[in-house]
Amino acid sequence: MATEPRPRYDLVTIGRIGIDIYPLQDGVGLEDVETFGKYLGGSATNVAIAGAKHGLVSAVITATGNDPFGRYAHRELQRLGVDDRFVATKAQSKTPVTFCEIFPPDDFPLYFYRDPIAPDLQLTNHDLDLDAIHRARIYWSTVTGLSQQPSRATHYAAWQARERQPLTILDLDYRPMFWSSPEAASREVGKALEHVTVAVGNREECEIAVGETHPHRAADALLERGVELAVVKQGPRGVLAKTREETVEVEPYVVDVINGLGAGDGFGGALSYGLLQDWSLKRAIQFANVAGAIVATRRECSTAMPSTGEVETILQEAYGVNA
Repeated sequence: MATEPRPRYDLVTIGRIGIDIYPLQDGVGLEDVETFGKYLGGSATNVAIAGAKHGLVSAVITATGNDPFGRYAHRELQRLGVDDRFVATKAQSKTPVTFCEIFPPDDFPLYFYRDPIAPDLQLTNHDLDLDAIHRARIYWSTVTGLSQQPSRATHYAAWQARERQPLTILDLDYRPMFWSSPEAASREVGKALEHVTVAVGNREECEIAVGETHPHRAADALLERGVELAVVKQGPRGVLAKTREETVEVEPYVVDVINGLGAGDGFGGALSYGLLQDWSLKRAIQFANVAGAIVATRRECSTAMPSTGEVETILQEAYGVNA
């Protein structure tokens, strides 16, 4: 039987996948929530979906269990335009679920059900298509994948195939519940920075990565570690992006927040799109910043990702930026 030809991907991500079980009531604890919505989730998965919403040829490298939620994940990836051929099945594990509580504007506790080890942390070299990783225009990893073996070694195998090409991106997405200690996370993230060319994170994540929370010092420290572009997200204070030649500061786009959990992933997918266009760095960061803000106005994550047109409309209205 002939196999389907594999495209050259604009965006390949690796990392978490799972099912988000989010409350349909705000301002109450889980013990008092009466109804929930079910959505596809996981940071790397959401970034791939966000990129696909902007027209990027996207794929995610991850794994599910052999269960109904795993089948749902494959179906949703296909529906949302993400190639699922690199989504492995770990038969002895269950597809993770994640609950949250929604206390706008800035309190969204997360409860991950991924024990004893999630399928996406069981990825091995056999789950990698090294040629697809090497040829991808953007390869996006998150630090969660460094928290346990065999996933950690698998990430390094992928980076070796990537050969530190431009737009090899590390999302500093630090989740303390996945690590034995902040010191362990700092040690592993520090090693990983030697293999990537772009780092993206908020101030707290930068502290784990390079010991700095001040945006400019954090960006400078990331550049000193060898990355070519450092992006420091500052929430209501906007975004700072630095290369060795250029500094860009983008003001926040203020919205009424419903759920801030997916904003960073919407930012990531939009940033990936912007970096592949013939745009200035400032325009790419503005585009990503607005996209993330739009997601924060919606309840879910994966299906909340805005279209290019939605973002462009706001850029024009708010900043006078033409498409």
